[in-house]
Amino acid sequence: MRAVDQQAGPYGEFEAFVAGAAGRLLHVAVLLTGEPESARRLLADALARTYANWRRLRADDPYDFTRHELCAAFARTGWRHHGGSGVLARLSPPERLVVVLRLYEGLAEEVTAAQLGMPVERVRVLCNRAVSLLRSREAA
Repeated sequence: MRAVDQQAGPYGEFEAFVAGAAGRLLHVAVLLTGEPESARRLLADALARTYANWRRLRADDPYDFTRHELCAAFARTGWRHHGGSGVLARLSPPERLVVVLRLYEGLAEEVTAAQLGMPVERVRVLCNRAVSLLRSREAA
């Protein structure tokens, strides 16, 4: 990978963003899908949409935009990823989304609800149910 310099312009900024954020975003994708290959495809699609909108994102946070795209893609295709491996494998796709956003990413309930397009109370219920399920699996 070539060094990013000031002459590279906005797309050099995109390369710098990917270099800094791709690892964490990939971890989010793996937590959601439970499958590394599916996670890489999901992330590649989200980064492609971020790249396509890069000039418009100059005033926004590209990490938030990319995470939103990643979660939206997972929400549309979550049924394909039901199961998989990992600690979140037994959770439904909506429960995975809420747990990853609330507990791994540390988003507030209101922000999570807005990002997923659901009421705050629904986020609270999904999170509580998922945490209870995960705790019951630990005790078993």
